[in-house]
Amino acid sequence: MQGQTVYLCTGVRSPIGRYGGALAKVRADDLAAHPLRELMARLPSVDWEAVDEVVYGCVNQAGEDNRNVARMALLLAGMPERTPGITVNRLCASGLDATIAGARMIATGEADLVVTGGVESMTRSPFVMGKADSAFSRNAEIFDTTIGWRFVNPEMKKQYGVDAMPETAENVATDYQIARDDQDAFAHRSQQRVGQARAAGFFEGEIAPVTIKDRKGDVVVSQDEHPRPDTSLEALKALKPIVRPDGTVTAGNASGVNDGAAALLLASEAAVKKYGLEPIARIEGGASGGVAPRVMGVGPIPAVGRLTSRLGITARDFDVIELNEAFAAQALACTRAWGLDDDAEHVNPHGGAIAIGHPLGASGARLALTAARALQVRGGERALATMCVGVGQGSAMALAKV
Repeated sequence: MQGQTVYLCTGVRSPIGRYGGALAKVRADDLAAHPLRELMARLPSVDWEAVDEVVYGCVNQAGEDNRNVARMALLLAGMPERTPGITVNRLCASGLDATIAGARMIATGEADLVVTGGVESMTRSPFVMGKADSAFSRNAEIFDTTIGWRFVNPEMKKQYGVDAMPETAENVATDYQIARDDQDAFAHRSQQRVGQARAAGFFEGEIAPVTIKDRKGDVVVSQDEHPRPDTSLEALKALKPIVRPDGTVTAGNASGVNDGAAALLLASEAAVKKYGLEPIARIEGGASGGVAPRVMGVGPIPAVGRLTSRLGITARDFDVIELNEAFAAQALACTRAWGLDDDAEHVNPHGGAIAIGHPLGASGARLALTAARALQVRGGERALATMCVGVGQGSAMALAKV
């Protein structure tokens, strides 16, 4: 990233809850405020009046996350009223693109301190209904905004189709010849790696527990709720396909529907020195790319290609890769395109979204944070955070050791 050096100084996230699970009673805007409040508590040396921007990713924006949830969250968190906030939406990569956008602000010299991140409460995503298209109309079409298409443009459907996310994964599995056994093996490794990372205390370095007030007393949620580290490979193989009877995509080799939020602090070199910050990584750049919507899962391939071309490296030069596991099929299609083994130990070394969960707007920020921390723990020079995006896109960001 040309211009000023951009540092990722620290980050924090909520635990990730299951759909209808532990975080179901937490409003989306309150959930978004949680990691911001925690950042301020952890960094008393920072002059929070000096924050130039808060950039948050959020996909839904149809419920409690409406009206620019970044601004709502920063106010709820107690940040200064003078602090501006903007919410961005690149679907699944929203949190990652929020971080790339914040980094570019600093790189161009237009900011010194930027908070980035994202939020999604998929549990609390509302149903929506369009207005009547004619007088006295009695037609009422209702959509669930949790995930997927709604208010479809007929021309879009005609030209590109409106495959649901699992259907796009089946398309990738067919086009790229990703066998069911390989998908289940990948999903099983994700669960096992999360279990190992949890046992080693890795996630304690990034999770800020959420306290939920209940009639029976306070309930503290301190761990991700989605992982099933005791799941056996045999149990995964026994699951039925969810798209078609002869398909390969199952609930076990796909990411979850989840709730969560994350926030990161980015700073220029001048801000690092001024506030005595200790960066955990340097942001080298970001890129995005497009693919056919029907195979949206391979979006990371062109995005990473553009990024590595700018940096003069290849995908094989990264020491840590955090690749969002929307589906095992698309993750394997990407890693194979980069010439990596299916079980490459540096790809999602602490597990991925199949086990951890995928709160859409927050996942990208989580990936960036986990990638930076993994680089510190494991050693190495560079880390990659990359994601596929609905409607046929990919996003990628490169980090380097400090």
